[in-house]
Amino acid sequence: MTQHLEIEFKNLLTKEEFIRLKQFFQIKNDEFFKQENHYFDTKQFTLRNAKSALRIREINGRFELTLKQKVKDGHLEINEMIPEAAAKRMFEKKLFPHGEISKTIETLKINLTDIEYFGSLKTIRAERKYKDGLIVLDHSFYLNEEDFELEYEVKNKQTGQKVFFQLLHEIGIPLRGADNKIQRFFKQKNFTNEQ
Repeated sequence: MTQHLEIEFKNLLTKEEFIRLKQFFQIKNDEFFKQENHYFDTKQFTLRNAKSALRIREINGRFELTLKQKVKDGHLEINEMIPEAAAKRMFEKKLFPHGEISKTIETLKINLTDIEYFGSLKTIRAERKYKDGLIVLDHSFYLNEEDFELEYEVKNKQTGQKVFFQLLHEIGIPLRGADNKIQRFFKQKNFTNEQ
């Protein structure tokens, strides 16, 4: 189990801007890797209402369960590696793995048996160290939607924000607000369900 504070800046991109950033950071196609985020909540979105998010991230046959909780400067992340069998049980709503995440969810007065699997978002990702932070280029696919995103993960919010804005200015990319992936997924899911 690991715990850390996630401070990141995000910007949605056009495909052309994504390609421009790929060239700027000299990222080759074979440097991209695949990951899939599987999202969970209750039918009443109790986790979201508690400013929390729950996912399993699958990369190369490994499964990491993550609970994110909103805090002052970012998100507090609790991460636990779980076996594939435990992930499958969560997808089928049979059993929630016991650990720090289950204990934390219970402190939010959420019954673990109410947590349901809503679906997944697949991402092709590349990462680069950049000025005391980590640049992340994502091309994501979910619910017949696709998007491109730039993330900048940092340790210091003020310094990171300055570097992020300077980078966007240098490359000529307008600042665009970007919901996090789970928010974009659920917005699209609600839109799809309304059609």
